[in-house]
Amino acid sequence: MSETPSFLLEDYDFELPDACIAQQPIEPRDAARLLRVDRRTGALSDCHIRDLPTLLPPGALLVVNDTRVVPARLIGHKATGGRVELLLTRPFSRPGADLLGHEVLFKSGKGLTIGQTLRLEGRPGGMEAQARVVALHGGGVAVLDFTGPADLAGLLDACGHVPLPPYIRGGNEDPDVDRARYQSTFARAPGAVAAPTAGLHLSTDVLAALESRGIERACVTLHVGPGTFLPVRTNDLRSHSVLPERFEVSETTANQLQRAREAGRPIVAVGTTTTRTLETLAQRCQGALHALAGDADLTILPGHAFALVTGMVTNFHLPRSSLLVLVSAFAGRRHVLDAYRHAIAQGYRFYSYGDATLIL
Repeated sequence: MSETPSFLLEDYDFELPDACIAQQPIEPRDAARLLRVDRRTGALSDCHIRDLPTLLPPGALLVVNDTRVVPARLIGHKATGGRVELLLTRPFSRPGADLLGHEVLFKSGKGLTIGQTLRLEGRPGGMEAQARVVALHGGGVAVLDFTGPADLAGLLDACGHVPLPPYIRGGNEDPDVDRARYQSTFARAPGAVAAPTAGLHLSTDVLAALESRGIERACVTLHVGPGTFLPVRTNDLRSHSVLPERFEVSETTANQLQRAREAGRPIVAVGTTTTRTLETLAQRCQGALHALAGDADLTILPGHAFALVTGMVTNFHLPRSSLLVLVSAFAGRRHVLDAYRHAIAQGYRFYSYGDATLIL
């Protein structure tokens, strides 16, 4: 019997001990655990990421998000010495992007004022850079003009830090470790301010094993923005919208998806960002799937009829989050919460650097 969809945020809550939150990535990537969830029955199986090639159905099309995380977190100091944390919300996705008019989220003890100049901390050996506040909006949003390196890519290389989630306390001692590890092995297109974390598990060995078993792989691009992770501030999920994020689906990928759909082959999305991209594509294409680019503004809620995605690889998500709601819309809220209770009892690692689920 199918469950009645719940649109109450309070129904997507669970207790998670702090010890379950992964603070460091596991090595090697494919050593992470994988909880297989049957979306029809809720049956659970404890596996590992390296088992993925034998767990996927024959003929499956595995779809990944090839966005590349940019070092979009900047540390500034006011003339008084006060510290300001900045996160670019729509960073560059092209070489040579200029330094003017960039929107940021900021954290500052005493706020910012228009016209104020901030000195940016540089990485060792990096260039000096500054930012000037040109506009202020509500919710800790500002627009800044930067000066220093020739373009935004140079600025971020000189001053940027990996935008690790706040529940990872301090990251690694060597920031270059996070620069490499908070990135998938197939990341290609720069533009994300957070990693599509399910893809972090796919080592080159696992990708090769998938190919050797005839599992086809396709790539989409969705530049993950802060909207994916902003808290849901209403108990009625129908009143919440996930902020738009830029996406692109190539003609090659659209053709792969169209062939898989016509043949009735499983389409397995790696991550909620890939899922959101594929369902946006299906929603906007009339007839055959085709290349598409734009802003994904789809909010997936309970009762959503999934048009392309038949399987999903995804990490364990925060309680009361839009990501948990999306996964529950796919697999059923009771099945997902039962799986999470099992994972906590069995010592699975949660969130960005944690373990994963395979829902089929």
